[in-house]
Amino acid sequence: MWSFIHKLGSPRWCYQITTPWLPWLGAACAALLLTGAVWGLAFAPADFRQGNSYRIMYIHVPSAVVSLAGYYLMAAAGAVSLIWKIKVSDMVLKSCAGIGAAMTFLALVTGSIWGKPTWGTWWVWDARITSMLVLLFLYAGVLALHEAFEDRDVAARACALLSLVGTVNIPIIYKSVDWWYSLHQPASIRFTGESTMHSQMLQPLLVMIAGFYLFYALAVLLALRSEILEREERARWVEELVGA
Repeated sequence: MWSFIHKLGSPRWCYQITTPWLPWLGAACAALLLTGAVWGLAFAPADFRQGNSYRIMYIHVPSAVVSLAGYYLMAAAGAVSLIWKIKVSDMVLKSCAGIGAAMTFLALVTGSIWGKPTWGTWWVWDARITSMLVLLFLYAGVLALHEAFEDRDVAARACALLSLVGTVNIPIIYKSVDWWYSLHQPASIRFTGESTMHSQMLQPLLVMIAGFYLFYALAVLLALRSEILEREERARWVEELVGA
């Protein structure tokens, strides 16, 4: 296990070992997303209060869940980069930042679209939405820091520190609906205890969440491989790969 993790620190080995993963990830991701979308949009029952407008949750909830979990991955990569100064970990951090920002933006936009027919407004400054907006700023801040420094080592340290400091925001997002009463309803999916959502709505949602996780993994891998090629463009193995 440790040998495998150690090898991942090599950009060349990391690029080569992930090549056969891509088609399997892509196929599994497409199967889950297609199944979840058709199940949720066409076969799940309408909500007795929100009618069919609730169905946007099959995009909103998975994108929000993945954007939060992805931040922990980015922060972990930042910690590895800061402590062991492994070059690939900084590439992972940057790749996570771009995909995480896109997921957070999607969660905010779909939440706003869901909020209009449900709450009568596109936006409210409640704790959950505001802390999600802060999450978007954190992702954008990491990306901006990467571009702000010419020295990649300095940029890596600054991004790692920001990503680690930003982890404080994640439990706030998770618990915001419990700590502060607002328009947001309490969490419907519970890790401990029974979910408050009907199983016919919950099952396709869980399939969509699994599909979004695989999509996130696939997108991060593709971004990471692109980052490896860009930074290692003068390495012989990249020249041989491009020339092949």
